[in-house]
Amino acid sequence: MIALIQRVSSASVVVNEEVVGEIASGLLVLLGVERNDTQANADKLLRKVLGYRVFSDDADKMNLNVQQVGGSLLVVSQFTLASDTNSGLRPSFSSAGSPAQAEIWYDYFVKAAQQSGITTASGRFAADMQVSLVNDGPVTFWLQA
Repeated sequence: MIALIQRVSSASVVVNEEVVGEIASGLLVLLGVERNDTQANADKLLRKVLGYRVFSDDADKMNLNVQQVGGSLLVVSQFTLASDTNSGLRPSFSSAGSPAQAEIWYDYFVKAAQQSGITTASGRFAADMQVSLVNDGPVTFWLQA
């Protein structure tokens, strides 16, 4: 399971001209599910996302996590993160989870984040989404579990 996290001052997801998810300060989490992912992968990745220290403390060092700063999560499914780009000019998606599997783990990740007590919004699985964000920094990290 892969998460591309971006520290944002705001982010939103629009589907068919309707805002389906939005946050103020926090993390935009683009989530990719790989073929062999399990609940253990999802739990481990969520712990990493919630605990990853990407927010500045009083000394302007990245020492605080999203929960410590009272931030939110916006989780968006992003199957292209599971692509193989090592050869040719067209990505391969052979390591990506099937749509049915990916939806199960995406939904699980979102619900587990919500149950952790952090305000969590989400996109709509498999929809054509327009994602807007103001990347604060910019700060972007690739996490994998």
